[in-house]
Amino acid sequence: MRHLLPLLVALPLLGAALLAATGRRLPRIAVEITGFVVCGGTAALALVLLLNSSPPMTEWVGAWPPAGRESVGILVVGDGPALGMATLASLLTLAALAYSWRYFDAPPHGLTGAFTALMLVFQGAMCGFALAGDLFNAFVFFELMSVVAYALTGYRIDEAKAVQGALTFGIVNSLGAYALLMGIALLYARTGELAMARIGHGLDAAGPGGPDALVLTSFVLVLTGLLVKAAAVPFHFWLPDAHAVAPTPVCMLLSGVMVELGAYGVWRVYGTVFAGPGGIPAADLTRVLVTLGALTAVTGAVMCWYQRHIKRLLAYSTVAHTGLFLVGLGVLTPEADDGVALYLLGHAGVKAALFACAGALLDRFGSVDEHSLHGRGRPLRATGVMCAVGALGLAGLPPFGTALGKAVTEEAVGGPLTVVYVAASAITAGAVLRVTARVFLGLGPRPRDAEYETSGSDEEPETTGLLSRIPDTMTTVPAVLLAAALAVGVSPGFGTLVARSVGRAGPGDAHAAVHWTAHGVLLGVASTVLAVALAGLAVTRPDRTAAPGWAAPLRRLQSGHVGDYVAWLLVGTTVLGALALPGVLGY
Repeated sequence: MRHLLPLLVALPLLGAALLAATGRRLPRIAVEITGFVVCGGTAALALVLLLNSSPPMTEWVGAWPPAGRESVGILVVGDGPALGMATLASLLTLAALAYSWRYFDAPPHGLTGAFTALMLVFQGAMCGFALAGDLFNAFVFFELMSVVAYALTGYRIDEAKAVQGALTFGIVNSLGAYALLMGIALLYARTGELAMARIGHGLDAAGPGGPDALVLTSFVLVLTGLLVKAAAVPFHFWLPDAHAVAPTPVCMLLSGVMVELGAYGVWRVYGTVFAGPGGIPAADLTRVLVTLGALTAVTGAVMCWYQRHIKRLLAYSTVAHTGLFLVGLGVLTPEADDGVALYLLGHAGVKAALFACAGALLDRFGSVDEHSLHGRGRPLRATGVMCAVGALGLAGLPPFGTALGKAVTEEAVGGPLTVVYVAASAITAGAVLRVTARVFLGLGPRPRDAEYETSGSDEEPETTGLLSRIPDTMTTVPAVLLAAALAVGVSPGFGTLVARSVGRAGPGDAHAAVHWTAHGVLLGVASTVLAVALAGLAVTRPDRTAAPGWAAPLRRLQSGHVGDYVAWLLVGTTVLGALALPGVLGY
């Protein structure tokens, strides 16, 4: 089976090349069927390999195994976490392609097949990053994933906002990639290796007494690149700007899996490269991730609440939940890893479904402004129901997979940080419930149209014209995604299967039996009740829930100026170094 691992990258890339070469001469239906078959075939292969990933598989691509102590080939790793992320990326890409069936009725400049080809390249790059066993090829797929994401974000090149959002996305993420590459170069200079496991052994052999300045610098640079992709505060500014202009199927992938791959990269690289005696002490990583994770969760939740542009609101919700993932990973316990894995799976389905619902509003009414859409969504009953269900999933209402993952993670984290999980989940879910109540039910007085720089009222539909009827694919796909998020929480034994696939425990370890607890259920219900209460207050008393003065500076930070975002990236890198430094110095 291990020889099939490279096909997870090769199949979508070859399919994209085929469409790029022949797309102009094929009818559109043939292009979309080809893309769907290639993507679906890759997803099926990823699932088969995932089910056979115990024991983990490794493959040196091109039959270039290590020669003595030197490794010169490309290593791919087929363990549970890697294949799980590859499967998730492939299935979500398949869902996005199904959602976008006949979606763009008029491709720009006659580029028939360009969108489908780009989506396949995106899928191949995400699979490659998930499976990469050496840092340099992880960087290669990191960059390929990024470049394709820039192109997809700015796909509607005739709109200035789309080009600006893609440019901001590209500059900030490219700087993160440069930081990652410099960190890899430092590690290569120290160990002469690129395979992650071999770098870890090299660091342990070179510095058993603990990390020195070179190791600390490489750690900070690598972490910077990965946290930019994960959209952690203060590296997050590109994400709302990109989501506001990216086509809806692209938003489904950006928030559903690409951001999560950044968090996965942190987990993978630290555990394989820096976790040994010559790397970074566990207490230092805990301090870094828990601090930045809590800051990210709080900032994302607050900014989510004060948005009226629905796609930006959902983007900030992604920022908030990414912070919760980072807090869980920062605890460095097997139980927390299990919880984050389940939380991530449930969140992927819920968030992709919510973006799909936002896309239906955009293409039906030409707006994603919560205020201007007040009551206009009543005819879209199915979409309204799915928005409400998605909001309850974000809140962590049992038995959603988000609730199970949140409960397991909360129990592993414990203490005051549990409040962060409840508050962030409730605020983000409350914001989505508020949108649902106003847009689809017309509840409460219409909010006064105060001046707002990003209202979403002047958006262009992503189809050639406003839709008089929402296509079945645009309602079926989010329904299936929400059902999958629910299945994560209710399928017997699924949590235990995920825990064992994470690879931090054997089949006999007690913690691998993941199950619901009374404590977790109560916290899930509490966050849901709080979300409903916040939404009710916002709908009935809109003047009481306007953005207060203290939130204005936080909103002004999202300036839209790429120079500001670059400055904050440098600040974030400095903060990472400051948080990691005390342990290195022995304080």
